Amino acid sequence: MRYPAFYEHYRNAIKNTWTVEEVDLHADVADLARLSEGERHLLGRLVAFFATGDSIVANNLVLTLYKHINAPEARLYLSRQLFEEAVHVQFYLTLLDTYLPDPEDRSAAFAAVENIPSIREKAQFCFRWMSAVEELDALRTREDRRRFLLNLVCFAACIEGLFFYGAFAYVYWFRSRGLLHGLATGTNWVFRDESMHMDFAFQVVDTVRAEEPGLFDEDLGRQVTAMLEEAVEAELQFARDLCGDGLPGMNTDSMRQYLECVADQRLARLGLPRRYGSRNPFGFMELQNVEELTNFFERRVSAYQVAVEGSVTFDDEF
Repeated sequence: MRYPAFYEHYRNAIKNTWTVEEVDLHADVADLARLSEGERHLLGRLVAFFATGDSIVANNLVLTLYKHINAPEARLYLSRQLFEEAVHVQFYLTLLDTYLPDPEDRSAAFAAVENIPSIREKAQFCFRWMSAVEELDALRTREDRRRFLLNLVCFAACIEGLFFYGAFAYVYWFRSRGLLHGLATGTNWVFRDESMHMDFAFQVVDTVRAEEPGLFDEDLGRQVTAMLEEAVEAELQFARDLCGDGLPGMNTDSMRQYLECVADQRLARLGLPRRYGSRNPFGFMELQNVEELTNFFERRVSAYQVAVEGSVTFDDEF
């Protein structure tokens, strides 16, 4: 096995198996009636983004990453990741059915890429940075491999590592105010999956840089920094749409600080200079670094893992 770390990612992902049916959204329905008009607008925009965002991720997995990341151990993980993205899409469709009972509202959410400017801008950003690799059958030249690295960094640092982290902040803002606990529970599991997806992609970048050291040069570093700056601005436009003039504990200024803090973390992970120097203004996001404590008999903890250990042979007696 040439890349055992990728195989361990696959095994760890299996331990994190969860299903949408485990998420209880019944209490959320009562919470919807308590939301202000601005909060309902934010929630509608949020689930509209969720419904389209993971579809873009899944398309890139199939059309680009699986094609060009051809180590068998890595492809095991990518196959598992595609399953997880399908579970995420199912979860987001369930949110749409629960939060937007009106068929016209649901149709508008599905067409968010065409109808909602702030979501359309994020989708166009993704296509600008990622679509250039789709038509390549193989990465034959140095420039091809550089284009692939930009696709991978956009996928990991900007989409999963910035756009979704911004979306998760809105979810945990609701939770910090005692609202939408079902949404937060499902998001805990999605958050865990997405963190592993991002970590795997960064490890692929590390591997490419180790095997071809001159590929990630200063020019590519400048392109990556510019990409993250563009991603922060696209996500800020989304924040302006969601927050309007501001909501209690959530506004565009605080979201800007949070996004800049996250962008700096992604740059640092790639070995690049931090760009902004901002600090995380959301104390409730620090909770994501602590395993959730709960009564196991009330509901499943988000840190629960399925055991993958031992061995079975076909002559064992059951």
